[in-house]
Amino acid sequence: MKKEFLECGKIVTTHGIRGEVRVQPWCDSPEFLLDFPTLYLDGGKVPVEVERARLHKNVVIFKLKGVDTPEAGAALRNKLLYIKRSDTSLEEGECFVQDLIGCRVVDVDTGADYGKIYDVRPTGANDVYYLRDEAGVERLVPVIPQVVLEKDLDGELIKIRPLEGLFDD
Repeated sequence: MKKEFLECGKIVTTHGIRGEVRVQPWCDSPEFLLDFPTLYLDGGKVPVEVERARLHKNVVIFKLKGVDTPEAGAALRNKLLYIKRSDTSLEEGECFVQDLIGCRVVDVDTGADYGKIYDVRPTGANDVYYLRDEAGVERLVPVIPQVVLEKDLDGELIKIRPLEGLFDD
């Protein structure tokens, strides 16, 4: 089941004297976070209105309604921010990383079970799925069209065809 609220970043510190907070974004680009009028705290339970947002180097500076002093901003340090899934849309073929976490990865030809995705990381050229099977064996899968053939996010199943030598021990 897809989560209604998605982690989008972490408040890392304050900025200035007006209660602004610096957020380390957890999305493909920080710009993605600039257009949300409402963000959420505490797993989505507490909505917070965004008065303004801007980029500053690799972080996003937010002025949240009701957070008007550095002390109020500091009280939010290390809190996770969430977006509501219904407040955004994705292009065809795109998905949220959080929808991939926990998906089982199997060989499209042999049915071999390679484990579940526990992390997805960008490398610059492509993303990489980090897998761990029930025996604790970890594997890395490059997210390229030749390898990742099918994604059934509702069924939490990814079908791949490993390149020769990819999983050789």
